[in-house]
Amino acid sequence: MIMNYLTLLQVENTVGETVAEATEKQLSIFELVFDVHSLWIMIPLILMLCLAIYIFVERLLVLNKAGQVDRNFMNNIRDFIHDGKIESAVALCKGNDSPLARMIEKGLSRLGKPLNDIAAAIENTGKLEIQRLEKRVSIVGTISGAGPMLGFLGTVVGMVIAFHNMAANPNNLDVSTLSAGIYTAMITTVGGLIVGIIAYFFYNILVSRISNVVYMLEAKSTEFMDMLHEPM
Repeated sequence: MIMNYLTLLQVENTVGETVAEATEKQLSIFELVFDVHSLWIMIPLILMLCLAIYIFVERLLVLNKAGQVDRNFMNNIRDFIHDGKIESAVALCKGNDSPLARMIEKGLSRLGKPLNDIAAAIENTGKLEIQRLEKRVSIVGTISGAGPMLGFLGTVVGMVIAFHNMAANPNNLDVSTLSAGIYTAMITTVGGLIVGIIAYFFYNILVSRISNVVYMLEAKSTEFMDMLHEPM
């Protein structure tokens, strides 16, 4: 009876020590991200993620502003044109800091010329405005593709180093050291995928918002050209 109790107590102590060791070996997210052996990859990935977030927020604010159009803006432009108050219409456009207002202002400056010339002027201005809206968006797309590739590079380099050390010391293999080197190398893959996925979502959201703004600009420019065909 006493022997069984002692054996049970020993087993409990062994299990307790194992659990304690496992607890001690747990790593925090901070230790994983800022592991000394993977910093040369993780720091660029963190910088890329910060850049993607900055561009996403900045472009989103710009696109939200570009997509907000006063409901009465086009009605006021129509009234001014019908009343012959072109200068008032131009002043209204200058008072609105938006791509649509700049396009309409360009069209108003061409009044009196053939309608094809007016349409071409509006279209060229629209292309310039779209380029401004797309500014730096391609960087987010590049980050979405380069992030995972950079992470894979870190993993491959880490694995090469780990297997090189194993080949250089075949008689002194340490499983714990080898496994530590491998999971350290895999951290860069996880980091690269996280950055790539986030940047991919950011890029597609921005592209979708730009498409909505472009559709609105095309619809309003068509409405403006229809105004010019209306009887004065």
